[in-house]
Amino acid sequence: MISANSMTFSDLNLTKPLLKALEELELVHPTTIQQKAFSPIMAGSDVLGIAQTGTGKTFAYLLPLIRQWQFTGKRYPEMLVIVPTRELVAQVVSEVEKLITYMNFKVTGAYGGANIKSQMAAINEGVDLVVATPGRLNDLILNGTIKSSAIKKIVIDEVDEMLNLGFRTQLQNIIDLLPVKRQSLMFTATLVEEVEAFIFRNFRSPLKIEAAPTGTPLSNITQIGYKVPNFNTKMNFLQHLLTTDEKMSKVLVFASGKAIADEIFERLELLFPDNLSIIHGNKNQNTRFRTVEDFSSGKCRILIATDIMARGMDVAEVSHVINIDVPPVAENYMHRIGRTGRAGKKGIAITFISEFDKSNQVNVEQLMGRKISMKKMPAEIEISDVFIQSEIPVINMKIIEVKRPKHVAKGKSHHEKKDKNKKVNIKVTREDLKKIKYGKRYKKDRRS
Repeated sequence: MISANSMTFSDLNLTKPLLKALEELELVHPTTIQQKAFSPIMAGSDVLGIAQTGTGKTFAYLLPLIRQWQFTGKRYPEMLVIVPTRELVAQVVSEVEKLITYMNFKVTGAYGGANIKSQMAAINEGVDLVVATPGRLNDLILNGTIKSSAIKKIVIDEVDEMLNLGFRTQLQNIIDLLPVKRQSLMFTATLVEEVEAFIFRNFRSPLKIEAAPTGTPLSNITQIGYKVPNFNTKMNFLQHLLTTDEKMSKVLVFASGKAIADEIFERLELLFPDNLSIIHGNKNQNTRFRTVEDFSSGKCRILIATDIMARGMDVAEVSHVINIDVPPVAENYMHRIGRTGRAGKKGIAITFISEFDKSNQVNVEQLMGRKISMKKMPAEIEISDVFIQSEIPVINMKIIEVKRPKHVAKGKSHHEKKDKNKKVNIKVTREDLKKIKYGKRYKKDRRS
């Protein structure tokens, strides 16, 4: 038996076009998850793969899928890959294209926020694999562009994040439309109860393959924590690190929300005008793609991102990840730090931890089964005593209802009218006036 360390891709049952493509990518040895998943997927088994980001899990399902492919010339695609974000759609399509350089295999991506007609046209031209987000895939199935009964193999990548982002209903709708006789592959970085329940309900006891136990951080990532009292002090520390540490060549700064991410960007913009970018859900599609491309190419040195964006980026050689806070969802911490230390490279993850982050820190450490190594903040960092709005504790004041006194009648409150105001207006007609003026003569004239 070939040991894990000595196995090469040529030891796997791959075709010459695939081996040639891997050679051009300078990939020789498969990763642990690639080794473990290859044979079961080739055998047609349903598989649940558990692997951290940066361990090569995308190739773990793409290699056997493409290896099994045979040209049929059928109108409808037979393979689907579902991912949570449009950025991941683009990246998975890019990975497929690297592998099919010497093959007649066709792939396309589909996601919301783009013209559905052009995506429909691409699929109608004939493709073997569609990579899509759940919402857009639902649309394409409902309008008949993709025929659900034609699907033979489906991959759900980032299952845990898909459920976190609220795609459960859309995923369920897609699965309910698929034929019972199919091969299902699922990949996740963390196996939480929600994911297990979803899999138990929808799939036939898939074979569980783990590159490492769920929650295990990559061994080549050094994790460091600093106790920092508040956001303003965190910003002082962040500016210090970015201006003094020359090893920070490509830095990802993570924040738990869009508002905080925007605040970080505004405070750093003047210091790093040509080396700073930001990406989150409020940015339009083209801006997001361009931002990731600039960061990946090295044009931009510092990228500020939110947790949702952590899943949509596959950037090589990120030197440092800096967490401005500890995310409320422990699994998101794993995805944050997994942006560095990829493809066997070393990486450093730095986390600023205030009193507001303590409970989240406990959850993260329980998930990992280890403590974050804590260091003292450098003495030269200015400590601020000013808190931002979200750090000011909310004091619930007791509302005291004051009863209004009952109204007590005190008798008459008006004075007696004067005589001139006691006069009563009496209506006098024209006839009455004539009677007064002419007397008896008026009556006599009326008779005559």
